[in-house]
Amino acid sequence: MAQAKNPKGGKDNFTRNLVIAVVIGVVLIMLVPTLLSNRTNTDAALPVSSSAEDGYGVVFNKELVDVPFIEIYEDFQCPACQSFEAMTGEYIQDLIVTKKAKVAYHPLSFLGPESQLAANAAGCAADQGKFLDFHKTLFANQPRENSGTWNSSYFSTLSLVLGISDEAYDKCVANNDYKDWVVNVANEAAKRNVNSTPTVLINGKEIDRNVAYNSLAEFMLAVSKA
Repeated sequence: MAQAKNPKGGKDNFTRNLVIAVVIGVVLIMLVPTLLSNRTNTDAALPVSSSAEDGYGVVFNKELVDVPFIEIYEDFQCPACQSFEAMTGEYIQDLIVTKKAKVAYHPLSFLGPESQLAANAAGCAADQGKFLDFHKTLFANQPRENSGTWNSSYFSTLSLVLGISDEAYDKCVANNDYKDWVVNVANEAAKRNVNSTPTVLINGKEIDRNVAYNSLAEFMLAVSKA
């Protein structure tokens, strides 16, 4: 026997379809900004020593070939990055000065707004030839994460410590000139599946964080084998 039609069926179907459409719409609204944020901004202003070719890192000894290429992904608020810098910083800087390695620093902003401001200021310092001094000073004076310590005024005042007198640095910090560059660094890192800091690559291969991140001797050995 044929079943009687539900006179409310049309209305129920309309309601169900409307709910589905609304849900899909909400998902799309949430998804679009994420997709857009993962797009590299090719018009972004870049620090003088940065390029898309090297994942938007701040690069030293770019011209060198047949030497180890060390890439460091770090967040200035990351305590583990601070420990890694304390252990390897002088050694890596010596490699740079003596032209024994090509080195790229990739400042990330995983840990929030203060990391973003720090990364931007690092780019501003790079323009003044003071990136390594900035890098060393910031890690040596790392405050508690997102404590409110790092703001534009802090990074502007830091110019006195770094010996920067060019007003262009202060303007760069105040205007957050390299905010899009910081996003590009993060997006390129994501493309390489970098999801924690520090992450260190030598000639494109990630070193063993359980060994070389805790021993200068092991890190030096990893570099020598590259």
